[in-house]
Amino acid sequence: MNASFAQQNLWSVLRTDLQQLFAASQDVYKTWFEPMTCISQEQDALVLGVPSEFSSIWIQEHYLHLIRERLQLAVGRPVGVTLQVEEREEAVRPAPVAAPARISAPARAAEAQAAEAETLAQQLRIKPSNTFENFVVGQGNESAHAACMAVAANPGQTYNPLFLYGDTGLGKTHLMHAVAHCVLKNRPTARVAYVTTENFTNEYIGALQTGTLSQFRKRYRNVDVLLIDDVQFLSGKEGIQQEFFHTFNQLFDAHKQIVLSSDRSASEIAKLEDRLLSRFQWGLTMDIQPPDRETRMAILAHKAAALKLQLPTEIIAFMAERVSRNVRRLEGALSRVALHVAVTQRPVTDVAAVERLLHDILQEEVQTQMTVEVIQQKVVDHYHLRMADMVSRRRPANIALPRQIAMYLSRVLTAHSLQEIGEAFGGRDHGTVIHACKTVENLMETDESVRRTVELLRGQLGRAHN
Repeated sequence: MNASFAQQNLWSVLRTDLQQLFAASQDVYKTWFEPMTCISQEQDALVLGVPSEFSSIWIQEHYLHLIRERLQLAVGRPVGVTLQVEEREEAVRPAPVAAPARISAPARAAEAQAAEAETLAQQLRIKPSNTFENFVVGQGNESAHAACMAVAANPGQTYNPLFLYGDTGLGKTHLMHAVAHCVLKNRPTARVAYVTTENFTNEYIGALQTGTLSQFRKRYRNVDVLLIDDVQFLSGKEGIQQEFFHTFNQLFDAHKQIVLSSDRSASEIAKLEDRLLSRFQWGLTMDIQPPDRETRMAILAHKAAALKLQLPTEIIAFMAERVSRNVRRLEGALSRVALHVAVTQRPVTDVAAVERLLHDILQEEVQTQMTVEVIQQKVVDHYHLRMADMVSRRRPANIALPRQIAMYLSRVLTAHSLQEIGEAFGGRDHGTVIHACKTVENLMETDESVRRTVELLRGQLGRAHN
């Protein structure tokens, strides 16, 4: 790997990692990290360029430790990071230049339209990489992908509204951005608005406070395509629900396209007005499922190729098998591997090395996938009990100890709260769960048979979810 490639690849991967870390705070990323550049890289040192002295001071005080932590996490050793203020020339608008005679007027018009579409996309805060071409289609998302392509080809004509729902990190936002990109590519003059429900709400509140409600309504009620992300956050907000109801009606009656996304189906959004619920269900509702193993492998291969990262098939298969929660976590795992390769300038060929590199991500995957019900069933099978014994109020020793062990394993192997675990065991309170965990911990120290049983069950549960 030559030095220039390693330098470029290292910063590219690190930026991707930072983008994911600040996905919920994009303004932070755009303000402090997007202007940064990689000036130079050595084996254990990285020099990053920043546009001003103020940026340098702010990043050193607030974010430099984070950058160093992410690098150390990726390569397994400390990496020195220093900031250097770059002298950057002010952007100068070039003087108009007559187009060469050989370029036709239609060609110039097409180029101008494409440039205008790109500018509009940037103003909409739509990621350049979130296109249909970069979306990996699999069994869990192929119907949603097809519906989005149909909507992008003929806005307002079919599937209106289009309601996408599924867990976090499965590609809903990618598809919405892809719709916007496609519409702007086909019709650069189209009025497209993409906004999260949180930003829509904040803008509405700001408009109320500043007396600019008419401008707010003009912005969102006079578009050709409106894409609203995370509409589950409309829950319980009566004022914004009423505002959105009228916005929806005006756009729908004018045959303008509406695309909505949520982490749950419309009927599962709590405290959503019935009139909004019925409108969300007027068009087409598409459920996006987690990608299967083959699709995850395809996603990894596609993303690795974009990063110019060569990975053996067995490593791609390993990562696809072990990181299955969502696409975002899969991309995060790949970014860490790519960052490690870029910093060390050595290819990764050993599955064991990747397992060590991704240890915390893999552990979180196990905790996320594990459920209290799975643990209860494993304990019930081991002790030859009934599932009802896990939730009953009976306390004979042959039931009480297995139930306490199940509570203990639920505490250490899942991300559920004490209250949630107690509810799963017949509505017990969190104090009961704490007592059960302490009892099992004490017994493991004093009773060898209990310790072996708990370790056996924990090992079996771990292997079942690896």
